[in-house]
Amino acid sequence: MKPSLIHAAVVHFPIALLICGSLALLGSLHRWPRVELRIIGWGLLLPGWLSLLAAIVSGIVSQGALPPDAPYRPLLNWHTGSGLALAVLYGDLIYRGWLHWTRVKRSEGREWDWTEDLPTGRGGKWRVTVQLLLGIGLVIFSGWLGGQMVYEFGAGVR
Repeated sequence: MKPSLIHAAVVHFPIALLICGSLALLGSLHRWPRVELRIIGWGLLLPGWLSLLAAIVSGIVSQGALPPDAPYRPLLNWHTGSGLALAVLYGDLIYRGWLHWTRVKRSEGREWDWTEDLPTGRGGKWRVTVQLLLGIGLVIFSGWLGGQMVYEFGAGVR
């Protein structure tokens, strides 16, 4: 199977999982403070991030088959860079969430507060909000770049 076909099959999972997980967490932070939304949000971010890593690896492998002087090379570089930025952004969010979860789990003697489910601290709610909104924007931007390369230039299909 060609690597470009693997990338095309894998790439839709991080788009759906990361956007839906981010929206669920944003909803639980700012509108509906429900446990179910937090569970859905965090439950979608980890598989979304793992599928993002699979999409990055398959994209880098399939990039090797593309011509080096292709007219879409600048789009490809932006697409790769935005994918790597997404991995760092969501990886940081998941790591901070895991650190916070382990801290709360260690101090189980006190009552659980829904606002403490996300990494907090000075401005923590707004830092997480900005991080989630930036992540959604980067997913859309990277997906648009990938669509431009495929539908305008036929990258990986011609």
